[in-house]
Amino acid sequence: MIRENISRIRERIPAGITIVAVSKSRTIEQIAEVIQAGITDIGENRLQEALIKYNQLRAMGYELRAIKWHMVGHLQRNKVRDAVKIFDLVHSVDSIHLAQEIDKQAARINKIQDVLIEVKTSPEATKLGLKPDEVIGVIKEITQLKNLNIKGLMTIAPVVGNPQETRPYFRMLRELKEKINRLPELNSKLSVLSMGMSDDFEVAVEEGSNMVRIGRAIF
Repeated sequence: MIRENISRIRERIPAGITIVAVSKSRTIEQIAEVIQAGITDIGENRLQEALIKYNQLRAMGYELRAIKWHMVGHLQRNKVRDAVKIFDLVHSVDSIHLAQEIDKQAARINKIQDVLIEVKTSPEATKLGLKPDEVIGVIKEITQLKNLNIKGLMTIAPVVGNPQETRPYFRMLRELKEKINRLPELNSKLSVLSMGMSDDFEVAVEEGSNMVRIGRAIF
């Protein structure tokens, strides 16, 4: 079932799009099936659950260096010390204070931590992230941190009846990325747009996403 689901998803998007399998509440056997089907980007919402699965896969003999771990949920500052030990990419940097803590803890283990800036593109009270007009200022501050590498931007579109209604939110993030990449004072260009989930990933890809976070449609 999982292998067939992944095949169907791949048929619906261009080659080269990174599929992050969001494995919240899924069993280690299901995650192993995803890896066997060729997806090696695993997304988790909670640090403790990720640590358990990380250790279970290691005990099963998986080559963990071949698996990329993505923190796709909100990261609390008191969890950063353990998070930088396993996550390859943190999708949810939403404040300079969180960025500073990640920088501090990454420096302790001589790591350059890749991160995405989470942007709140819709007005929903439940959504987290920086407001679009805050992003450039925060990025300018974060680029001064030596143990952080900003790879791109992330957003979560609102839940709507028709996936086409998500298009303006994804377009907003793409246009923001393009605006940031035109800034002469930033040495490195943002390359990643993490947007699109099980219900709206095709629209997100049409609007420029090159990384989709898919849980239910895989599992």
